[in-house]
Amino acid sequence: MSAPRRNIAVYPGTFDPITNGHFDLIERGARMFDQVVIAVAASPGKRPALELPTRIALAQEVCASLENVSVIGFSSLLTTMMHEQGATIILRGLRAVSDFEYELQLANMNRAQNPELESVFLTPAVENSYISSTIVREIAKLGGDISALVHPQVAEALRKHYTG
Repeated sequence: MSAPRRNIAVYPGTFDPITNGHFDLIERGARMFDQVVIAVAASPGKRPALELPTRIALAQEVCASLENVSVIGFSSLLTTMMHEQGATIILRGLRAVSDFEYELQLANMNRAQNPELESVFLTPAVENSYISSTIVREIAKLGGDISALVHPQVAEALRKHYTG
């Protein structure tokens, strides 16, 4: 008899920085799947404000309470990394209708590259629906209060990043 198949979901993103909206989806995904892998993309083309090791460390800190969640960094094709992780589920968030068209295109492209991959879309809790990493970075850069939008360690990391 073979071992039961584990449902491993990968939640890919730049996480620059990881927000309460991300954590909401991660926490809910952790209840739905056997394992959730937070895959922090290097994404040099996006010119992230925080270095990859910092983004990985912050995601690890934010998700430390979730036993079935792990964090990795990656710079390969998503489908390649998914294969390396033994994962077949891509977890993605949809904040607004405007996100759907792009996410549908990505899901179809990923499935074209590997027909075994499935994308699962979650919407954030209402209180997190307006949060984006871009907005958080902009508020932090201008010295605003982001404490309601991110984990305290993320807020501190951004404060240090923008004030030197």
